[in-house]
Amino acid sequence: MDVLEEMGELTRSGEAFALATVVWRQPPSSSQPGSRAIITADGELRGWIGGACAEPVVIREAQRVIAEGTAQLLLLGTPDQFGGTVPDGMTVIPISCQSEGALEVYIEPVLPVPHLVVIGGSPMARTLATLAGALGWRTDLVDGPAFAPDMADERSMVVVATQGHDDEDVLTRAVAARPAYLGLVGSRRRGATVLGYLADRGVPEEDLAQVRVPAGLDLGPTTHQEIAVAILAELVKLRASGALSRSALSRSGASGSGRRPAAAPAAEAIDPVCGMTVAGSGRRLRYDGIDYYFCGARCRQAFEQNPDAYTRKETRC
Repeated sequence: MDVLEEMGELTRSGEAFALATVVWRQPPSSSQPGSRAIITADGELRGWIGGACAEPVVIREAQRVIAEGTAQLLLLGTPDQFGGTVPDGMTVIPISCQSEGALEVYIEPVLPVPHLVVIGGSPMARTLATLAGALGWRTDLVDGPAFAPDMADERSMVVVATQGHDDEDVLTRAVAARPAYLGLVGSRRRGATVLGYLADRGVPEEDLAQVRVPAGLDLGPTTHQEIAVAILAELVKLRASGALSRSALSRSGASGSGRRPAAAPAAEAIDPVCGMTVAGSGRRLRYDGIDYYFCGARCRQAFEQNPDAYTRKETRC
């Protein structure tokens, strides 16, 4: 129940995470079928999925699942523990670690619902908000004077559709939110005028460069309903390509933004005893001028007792 409550909190906060569930075990694994854990995008594990051998592998693969948005079924062990036949779609990752235990873990991504803020009260703005709602997106339709930067964040998509009603003031506040997408509805000429006005008043050039004018795919002269479709189509296309995520991450890590940068992936190494891939941190032993890393205390102890038996392997980090 604690894991489910954590999932609810992360979902409400709009944070991406992965849910890992043990669906099969072979003793002496310390986990049990039904054991679950949440792994955040920066590698924090909440819950229980297994011991020191399984945990770093699950965290690494969960981060991959979050980044790619595709679920993964892992067999942590060796293929011969399945009688030499591994089902299609399963990824086998060795975690021998001097144990014959094995785990089958299903990792699924839980990605935040897209958040769209449409600023304006025109028929086009209302149509866009309705269409986005039909896709299941969290959508806010806000009048220009009521919009504040805290109504959006680096994961939000913001479309300014005030259409001549205080565009400059509204866009200044929208830029301050630093959203993943910021589009201005209007002609290129009108857009150039608005952006030039803001540049003259000190809005940083790199912020203004993020504004798309005109917002949406270029359909030429068309109706307000079709403009709404064109904007939504552009947003769907950018999200599917991952462009919005990359844009948000790069800006959230910018100097002086006040937001925490994305965590750098941990370096990896090969345990010279069991051959398992481990994070290049902790359980380190320096021997003959080379750093070796271990999945657990037993592997490190075996190395210490007879290092020459393992240093002949290609295990350098």
